[in-house]
Amino acid sequence: MGAGHTHRLYRHAHSPVHALPPHTKLAAVLAFVVVVVCTPRTAMWAFGLYAVLLAGVAHRARVPGSFVLRRLLIEVPFVAFAVLLPFVAQGERVGVLGLSLSVNGLWGAWNVLAKGTLGVAASVLLAATTELRGLLLGLQRLRLPPLLVQIASFMIRYGDVITDEMRRMRIARESRGFEARGVRHWGVLAKSAGALFIRSYERGERVHLAMVSRGYQGSMPVIDEVPASRAQWTRALALPSSALVVCLLGWVL
Repeated sequence: MGAGHTHRLYRHAHSPVHALPPHTKLAAVLAFVVVVVCTPRTAMWAFGLYAVLLAGVAHRARVPGSFVLRRLLIEVPFVAFAVLLPFVAQGERVGVLGLSLSVNGLWGAWNVLAKGTLGVAASVLLAATTELRGLLLGLQRLRLPPLLVQIASFMIRYGDVITDEMRRMRIARESRGFEARGVRHWGVLAKSAGALFIRSYERGERVHLAMVSRGYQGSMPVIDEVPASRAQWTRALALPSSALVVCLLGWVL
């Protein structure tokens, strides 16, 4: 299966984390996120330990902290939502810097920020140490429905093609003196979006016919298998296993 593109989140390096089979890393990240979500929000110290575990993984993967922090900006909308919770939530109120805030809202904001940030950081580390093609092979290895894997593969493969088509259409509009300055120009942009949809649809039909003519029968051939040894599974699952111990301590204490 294709899609040998290198995405912007990937950071090339030779590290023990990069060398792990992709499906082991996918399983480890999923298990880690589940453990983090199951941790009681009052165990604030546990989330600090989770952050230390992720920092250790980043160190082993040779991924700088600044690289991860820049990618965490994607969660800004969730941060904005969390900031509003103490103001709109009901229940007991408490005064903070002259503001009346909900206690439940403060805990909810902490819950969203802590668990969301850890989940995004784990995903960033996964993307930084695994190429797109490896992620797709890992999903296939974990028995994700083949149709979903193929859709993701084609989306990655032809995303750049559609983006380049949009760029050419923009250049064509600007070369004719068009500048979108207000609502009256929305009609032109809507027609451009419609033209892009039609071109993409027609391209998809041509690609499908080309694939069928070459023997495509609904599934893509797997060019190479990526098996994982017991030692590799052990190394990959060290992160969620350690997090599980912390989670259990959080419930007990």
